[in-house]
Amino acid sequence: MYKLLSHNDLDGVGCGILAKLAFGQEVTVRYNSVSSLNREIEFFLENDDPDTFLFITDLSPNEVNEKRLQEHFKEFSNVQLIDHHKTASHLNDFEWGTVLVEDEEGKLTSATSLFYQFLVANELLAPTEALSEFVELVRQYDTWEWEKNENQAAHSLNSLFYLVSIDEFEEKMIERLQANEHFDFDEFEKKLLSMEEDKIERYIRRKKREIVQAKVGDYIAGVVYAESYHSELGNELGKEHPHLDYIAILNMGGKRISLRTIHDHVDVSEIAGSYGGGGHQKASGCTLSDEAYKQFVLETFPLEPIQEDANRNRYNLKESTFGALYQNRRDETFLIVPKKEEWIIIQNNEKIKQTFSNFADGERYLKRNHEAWLVRDEVFVQYLMNEVRKASKRE
Repeated sequence: MYKLLSHNDLDGVGCGILAKLAFGQEVTVRYNSVSSLNREIEFFLENDDPDTFLFITDLSPNEVNEKRLQEHFKEFSNVQLIDHHKTASHLNDFEWGTVLVEDEEGKLTSATSLFYQFLVANELLAPTEALSEFVELVRQYDTWEWEKNENQAAHSLNSLFYLVSIDEFEEKMIERLQANEHFDFDEFEKKLLSMEEDKIERYIRRKKREIVQAKVGDYIAGVVYAESYHSELGNELGKEHPHLDYIAILNMGGKRISLRTIHDHVDVSEIAGSYGGGGHQKASGCTLSDEAYKQFVLETFPLEPIQEDANRNRYNLKESTFGALYQNRRDETFLIVPKKEEWIIIQNNEKIKQTFSNFADGERYLKRNHEAWLVRDEVFVQYLMNEVRKASKRE
């Protein structure tokens, strides 16, 4: 007999689907949150038949259970952990641990892709085109390569996962992977996914008006409250506000924080780790501990949402040679204007000392340090008229 303990997201359930395809009725699959895994491990060690082979995928145990699993492995040699999170890399020190963040070609891995390779290599599962396509969709979504590759099917697979129960998703996928040469969605699913995309778009549009900006430790973070669509929301808010180092999404009902970043220089798994969590470099999470609650809730709750840039301007445009006018809540004005081979900022009619090699760096400075936004055309025109009047009086 086999037992699989896996995560309760798409990547974790992908491992469960592979296990059921490989072992059929001989495997028991249990899906877990990060916090519930250790209770399942303890139950297995204390109650399951010692001859049962234990797989753990997409999650890692705490230090106490690492030692207990090691003792169990020494006696029975029937434990295999497969993970791809950098925060679990120390488990490679154990004979039963396999943690690989990226493969030899530099391609990011997922638990599903690693488990698939393990099952095929050990002749426990025969590879097929449909299986390989399904595994690749899961991998691309979990690593966010789908966006870079514009692979909408990977995003759709995750959306479908959350539209139905885990049991129904498992049943559909197993039947489809056994019956078809290639993986695809049926017509009903395509219509359902189309409606879901519209729903996600409306949800993100609303949340864009609620995000606040705060300095948390060494970083400038965007903080927003949201119950749903954390990956999509974090990605869109990151692109909307590239001056922010990362996005913190607070799920107050679940008492968890999801952390997302679009930047290569930020590792949110380290930030999550400081609060007892973990995950990937660009997508991680943690529980809402007392310290996290203080920093992300108490200290940010009074803040006003980020003011969006004017987006229908004809004259006050970013990177304009005439300059781009910004304003903040203290009614300070900032003009970003090119001068020779650099960009300067005029704050309240006085040039600041710092200069910038490009417009984007100047704007990033403004947004991070002054929370300024691009003003509407009418404000820009009025500003120019006032400057003309001042110049005329001086003459």
